Amino acid sequence: MQRHPVSSTNLASVGYDLPSQTLEVEFNSGSVYQYFDVPEHVHQELLAAGSVGSYFARSIKNSFACSKV
Repeated sequence: MQRHPVSSTNLASVGYDLPSQTLEVEFNSGSVYQYFDVPEHVHQELLAAGSVGSYFARSIKNSFACSKV
């Protein structure tokens, strides 16, 4: 999955696969996680957020099943 850099103190890049609704997040530590069944609007809101890290922590981190890649 292709990821795009984001401006965040915690996240390095974000990618999204629409057919599977999978959000892939690379952290500045180098860890990569995939979050499942994430609606497209959540991905768009993440990219548009004033603070990507805060939006991620508030709306994604504990709201969707995930797996470390």
